[in-house]
Amino acid sequence: MISNQDSDWWKKAVFYQIYPRSFYDSNNDGFGDLVGVIEKLDYLNDGRGGGLGIDAIWFSPIFKSPQKDFGYDISDYCGIDPDYGTLADFDLLIEEAHRRGIRVVLDLVLNHSSDLHPWFVESRKDRTNPKQDWYVWVDAQADGSVPNNWLSLFGGKAWTFEEQRGQYYLHSFLQEQPDLNWYNPEVREELAKVVRFWMNRGADGFRLDTVNFFAYDQKLRNNPRRDPDDPMLEKGQEANPYFHYYTLYSKDRPENLEFIRFLRGLFDEKHGTTSIGEIGSNLGLEGTIKQTADYVKGTDHLHMAYTFAMLSTEMNAAFFARVVELTEAHFGDSWPCWSLGNHDTCRLMTRFNCMGERQGFQQMMLMLLLCLKGTPILYYGEELDMEQISFNQDQLKDPLGVYFWPQNKGRDGCRIPFPWKSDEPNQGFNLGAECWLPSGSPLALDEAEKMPESTLNLIREMLKIRKQQPALHSGKYLRLLLEEDCLVFKRETDQESITIAANFSAVERRLDHDLSNCRDLTPKGLIRRGRMEGMSLKLPPSGIFIGMH
Repeated sequence: MISNQDSDWWKKAVFYQIYPRSFYDSNNDGFGDLVGVIEKLDYLNDGRGGGLGIDAIWFSPIFKSPQKDFGYDISDYCGIDPDYGTLADFDLLIEEAHRRGIRVVLDLVLNHSSDLHPWFVESRKDRTNPKQDWYVWVDAQADGSVPNNWLSLFGGKAWTFEEQRGQYYLHSFLQEQPDLNWYNPEVREELAKVVRFWMNRGADGFRLDTVNFFAYDQKLRNNPRRDPDDPMLEKGQEANPYFHYYTLYSKDRPENLEFIRFLRGLFDEKHGTTSIGEIGSNLGLEGTIKQTADYVKGTDHLHMAYTFAMLSTEMNAAFFARVVELTEAHFGDSWPCWSLGNHDTCRLMTRFNCMGERQGFQQMMLMLLLCLKGTPILYYGEELDMEQISFNQDQLKDPLGVYFWPQNKGRDGCRIPFPWKSDEPNQGFNLGAECWLPSGSPLALDEAEKMPESTLNLIREMLKIRKQQPALHSGKYLRLLLEEDCLVFKRETDQESITIAANFSAVERRLDHDLSNCRDLTPKGLIRRGRMEGMSLKLPPSGIFIGMH
């Protein structure tokens, strides 16, 4: 059962992100749903020590939506989309999850709504209606052109002309996702009602989408062009014109922190409510991490925030150490959260080329994720080594793929149905109805259950280890060694010290690092276990060793 006494539960928790459309289809209509999640809760945590062992679920949006961006375009903030069920289903989900000790965190999209939301339908009518300034409306320039050079992340200008009003409206994403005007106190109070509605129904926290977009430059100054020599945060961003500008004025505004303080005041109304901010930035690695830290400092900002640094295609010992150590330096006592995959990025298994000679790389990365200070978030299916599925252009549903094919092939490939059973239609996702996206994972849950060395069983074991060792979730970080694509670091509290060693290379390494006095905590089912040989530590390719002093 959930204890309301532990307000910092999220610091010790492991989150599991569910893309509800793809988790389990209980009524065989092709879409995953809330009843389906309820039926599978025991898989995640049965409340008796069984299941995967997760502590909280982060749901991608489940609110009513026309699904232009698959729930990130909300038309009713206080209603459940019929594809997923009803408010009664949500209430039952809360009850059943809490009975098992699982917290429920909702994905709130507060920067923009759907253009079908009643607020926008009214706002776009004219310049005199009660909601005329609930969105960002701007006159055209003297020549009739767009107000400035701001671009949409999803392609084209960030401005669309509305004939009824004779003005442009701002949309940082699709034109069907108009930006809300956070400078209007009426908007903030209406969004506050949304937050309270879900807290009162039992939600334990909120993941806040695009949290650094709320504020914009009210002088509407043009964004400056990016220095061509300034590297992108992530590979592949070059294909999108959006990333060829420094978004100094369209987002990342310092006044945004005032809005964050407003939200934190709301969250503090219910004991134990937590918040996670998504900070998508093109400020470079250190600039992005520094900015993210600003959103979680003190007790009047967000509880947690994450960057996309670990979601990059680059990964080696030096890069991993740099991300961790920049986070440690800028966050201080504030709390980060970590993930290696989500609904916006290529699957971990595929992104890091974990197949073939790099078979154990995904397992090593997941073990490292669970050894960092901060709250880890597992993306559904990572425990089954789910891979990125390729789609033809005519099969695409994701607007990013539609706009930027072939440089960006969209996000559909990381959102396919969860494979429950190998010998059933659609791998047990439903009873055989056509799925919203095709199923097709190489490994299903029932097969992984029978494999002692599977990532599934490995994560189960590692989550138990993490819960038993406070140093792994709250200890200080200290780098001990970085050489030959190997990283050795320590996590320690006043009571215990744990050393973690990882080999990011594709060849065996032998380190002159004596850990012979350590108790080996490395999960027994790990494919590539490090081991002591005399006074040296032997690490196979993608090998890892976890030892407690």
